[in-house]
Amino acid sequence: MQIRADLHCHSHFSSDGVSPPEELIRVARQKGLNAIALTDHNSCAGIDYLESQGLLRADGRPVDGFLVIPGQEISTREGHLLALGVRLPDLHGIAAADAVSLIRNQGGFSIAPHPFDYFRAGIRSRTLDTLPLDAIEVFNAAATLRRSNRQAFRYAKERELPMVAASDAHEAEAIGTAYVILEAEEFSVAGVFAALRQKSSRLEEHYIKAQAALRKTWHNVFRFRHNRVSASSGRAE
Repeated sequence: MQIRADLHCHSHFSSDGVSPPEELIRVARQKGLNAIALTDHNSCAGIDYLESQGLLRADGRPVDGFLVIPGQEISTREGHLLALGVRLPDLHGIAAADAVSLIRNQGGFSIAPHPFDYFRAGIRSRTLDTLPLDAIEVFNAAATLRRSNRQAFRYAKERELPMVAASDAHEAEAIGTAYVILEAEEFSVAGVFAALRQKSSRLEEHYIKAQAALRKTWHNVFRFRHNRVSASSGRAE
């Protein structure tokens, strides 16, 4: 079956996200997607919430024809890393190699998001070269500089890694701006991963609108300020 999946999405469980998780699902359905990965920053609270609302199944199967893939965007020591198919605690500051190993040991799928977008904590080449990644995000709809997407594409080709495109949505309106189209034997989390590993996915690539990009930048500033305040509070304690 064909699966249209946006594999990099944030809800208000990310400090810079604005939409509730169920709103992401509603908009994704409207736009013709049938799967998303919820990848909030350093948190799986949104995953737990969706499961409590009956919108996500622990066995990796869809609910009412829509699949939510549990995930997290980990702020590793060397940059951001997407962990799909696993539920992890806050691992902020973990070494990227340790994060990839943990994801693999738990049967998950690791993706380097916006790897050459250094304005947004992309993992740099000297670290990427050492990581046994499952895929590279070669098109990020919110890329700061479009050349970073082109560089990611070239890198994935050189390493012969599966490629994904994703919206990196931080509000529901941006869901599905970019996504992957997969031919999967099974409509499930495992089926998505198997299809990605076949390296036969098609990519739908569009950039988010300028207004959405500005809002995302503003929310990122808020997140960084929030993190600094939290760190300062922790030191004070």
